[in-house]
Amino acid sequence: MSIELVEDRGGPPSGGFLQSAFWGAFKAEFGWKATLYSVKGLASHNASEAQAVPILVLLRRLGGAMSFAYLPHGPELPLCGRLDAAQLGLLAEALRARLPRDCLFVRFDPPWHLAEPESEDEAGEGAGEAQDGPGQSGEGRPKAAIQRPGVGAPLVRAAADVQPPDTVLLDLGPGEEELLAAMKPKWRYNIRLAEKKGVVVREAGREALGEFYRLYRATAARDSIALHPERYYARLFSLAEEWAGTAAGRGLDPRPDLRLYLASHNGETLAGIITLFRGKQAVYLYGASSDEKRNLMPAYALQWAAIRDAKAAGCSEYDFFGIPPDADPEHPMAGLYRFKTGFGGRVVHRPGSWDYPLKPFSYALFRTAESARTWWFKDFRKRLRRGER
Repeated sequence: MSIELVEDRGGPPSGGFLQSAFWGAFKAEFGWKATLYSVKGLASHNASEAQAVPILVLLRRLGGAMSFAYLPHGPELPLCGRLDAAQLGLLAEALRARLPRDCLFVRFDPPWHLAEPESEDEAGEGAGEAQDGPGQSGEGRPKAAIQRPGVGAPLVRAAADVQPPDTVLLDLGPGEEELLAAMKPKWRYNIRLAEKKGVVVREAGREALGEFYRLYRATAARDSIALHPERYYARLFSLAEEWAGTAAGRGLDPRPDLRLYLASHNGETLAGIITLFRGKQAVYLYGASSDEKRNLMPAYALQWAAIRDAKAAGCSEYDFFGIPPDADPEHPMAGLYRFKTGFGGRVVHRPGSWDYPLKPFSYALFRTAESARTWWFKDFRKRLRRGER
């Protein structure tokens, strides 16, 4: 089997935003080199003929004479079993000649996933005034072993995931009443409580980004999460507006519709979220909240507003974009799992990040350092802060 790789600046649009020309143009302004290719020679498990696949490849310097290539949620082809690894390895080898000589590895975040079987709501979820944040829906029950699509050799499991491998996907096909009925009872209650208590949600636009960023900084400090400088989010909005009238207008890519929602009470901004609507996909990208008036449930009102707007915009699916792998109450982000899964939808698991080493010895050294950094920033520090509360 051979892989044919052609640089293609005007190829067919991608399904997911992370493989879009728009996302490549955005990341290119923040330290990445973005290249679009058309790939032939990748065949799906249910197709006998190879099909052309568009891919976005991002290249990043690691400092010194090192770099790596990254395919976020790509290639968009529903492969299965060990065929994944074999074809991804072939693709990485095809890319080798087009990458700098100092490129250590190619990192893949395959987009295919396995969905958890649906389960009944936990007992005791009846209506009551639930509190926002940890403890609002009980500690939950840790789930059985997580099932993910297989990858394996010749790829190596990365020491750190770039994109969250676990998420909740909400089908927007049902009507609004059906969507509400599929939520956990306390989530329906909290949505109605926010409205009853006078929480107002508005689509604010990027002119209110400073207000959102103030909340986002507080949220990042509270939850030990990383955030970009404000200009990063400002440019995301301005580029989306530019893209809507240029490339998307010529039919090269679905129009990126980026929206900022703010929830307020008596003129005080309590929380905000940023969502992206693109084609049939809606994605919850960023969220921020104040420590004030959390009992008014502004976060629930925001999500419900975005879900309704996504449905009205013609999106078929709402991606909550990132949860812990299961309901383990000891996980540093356990409250995030409870919050996002309470809106209904399917919990899905992707393979996570996998690497194809191009320079095995140098890659091994890098992987050791990345493992230590990941443990410190994404596990130890978060658990330490949680223990301080």
